[in-house]
Amino acid sequence: MASSSSADRYAANIQGWNVQQVNTPPQYLGRKTLPIKRGDAEPLTREDLQYDLLYYIFTDSTVAFVDNLAPQRPRVNFCDLYVNALYNSPKCSKVLKDKMVETPAFAIEFAKIALLTNVGRINTTMAFFPEMKTALRSYHPVPSLQKTDGNLQDAPRIKNCLKAALLPNEFKTPPPSSPAEILEKARAGHIPPTSVVNLIFVLSNSNHAMTVAHKHFDPPVEFLDLFLPINLSSASRARAFLWIMFHYLCGEEELNPFDDEYSRLNPGRTPRMRPLSREELANENVDPPDEVEWGQRMSALRNKFLRELVDEMEEERRRKPVSPPPPPPSTSYSSQEMAALRQVRAQRYAVSEGPGSRGSSHSHESRPMGHVAYETTSRPVPQLEPFRGDTSGEDPNQMRSMLEQAWHNVNSADPLEDSDHEQDEHARLEYGRRMRVLARLRGKSPTPEPHHYPPPGPGGSGSGGGAQGPGGDAGPSTGRLQHVQSWR
Repeated sequence: MASSSSADRYAANIQGWNVQQVNTPPQYLGRKTLPIKRGDAEPLTREDLQYDLLYYIFTDSTVAFVDNLAPQRPRVNFCDLYVNALYNSPKCSKVLKDKMVETPAFAIEFAKIALLTNVGRINTTMAFFPEMKTALRSYHPVPSLQKTDGNLQDAPRIKNCLKAALLPNEFKTPPPSSPAEILEKARAGHIPPTSVVNLIFVLSNSNHAMTVAHKHFDPPVEFLDLFLPINLSSASRARAFLWIMFHYLCGEEELNPFDDEYSRLNPGRTPRMRPLSREELANENVDPPDEVEWGQRMSALRNKFLRELVDEMEEERRRKPVSPPPPPPSTSYSSQEMAALRQVRAQRYAVSEGPGSRGSSHSHESRPMGHVAYETTSRPVPQLEPFRGDTSGEDPNQMRSMLEQAWHNVNSADPLEDSDHEQDEHARLEYGRRMRVLARLRGKSPTPEPHHYPPPGPGGSGSGGGAQGPGGDAGPSTGRLQHVQSWR
């Protein structure tokens, strides 16, 4: 390793180099402001894309990278490596693949916009076709990258294509997620250690930004600064980017073909990046007049499309006036209506209950005025159909579990029937089960304790073994009281 004095002497020989002269625009100082910010229908200029940087990256002809996806794993330049990674992505549609094969220039344009998405300059709210209707994304013409007759897709589809661009073995095991893991796999002989797309995702991650910057760049430059409009020449930034790609994809031990004298004297450091004066910076990423005109024409086309879309929606709204929704039906009944409903229900069970059955409405006096009052209302008398239970497929003699008895009650019991209506043997058995469960939960019998009455007075006892009531009147002994006493 060269001494620090030799590195200082070499830095002094570079005319005009001063790390303090690297000016990052204030809008890009935060990681969250990295994406390009433009309004809907506003073109993306060459300065936004850093077009010259992309040009130098994708026109470099250095055959240095191992293409693991190609037959016999040949050495290719970066352009072929990146385009082939996108083409072999499982999320790349057949239409897009056919267009890339049919028009190689479109494949390079798509690769450039994908690289900007890869590093985070293009966020997932952007789209590149003017007929987009969703309000979740904004349309942006890209004059410098839409010279061929091809659809650049939208940013979410590009991002999905990139996320799936992995090596074949990385679909079974997770790909490396840090620069240290990538270098460790390279040292172990796995060349390439990961796909070029995943490598760029890892280096662009804010969790590794300081580590990568401290290891490879002179402050205050970081990896993502290579794609921002800063006063460093596009050619030198492209060379530094390709040096980083080779360093991680081919290993530290292999001679880096993108080295310069400074990086050879300082292993692990990228080649020097040349600072630009204001005049030189103004001469980079200049939009030609034809691209400016095309961008304005596409913006006007987008605005016209939006106006027509709004007019069409307004016309459709006028053609189909929205009628007010009908008021919800009232579910409340007056006292007279409730009396009529109770009378109808009582009449339904008149035959089955009999005049003396417990809980029957006929055991009480009916009030004829309820029916007359109900007829005076505006609401018609509800016609209640007789309940028909469904007990098909059941054996009445077979013992039922608690769940089966509950299902039997749902299918056979009338919801309007009085709760104390006489049930069958299965219902009484179910009541007994519930009583036992309650007894176990409470630790004692659920039946209330009996009242303690005073002993009968003189002459108060009857011949029938009666007991004196609370008011001193003797009454006949009931079987229910004897049953409670027997529980005690």
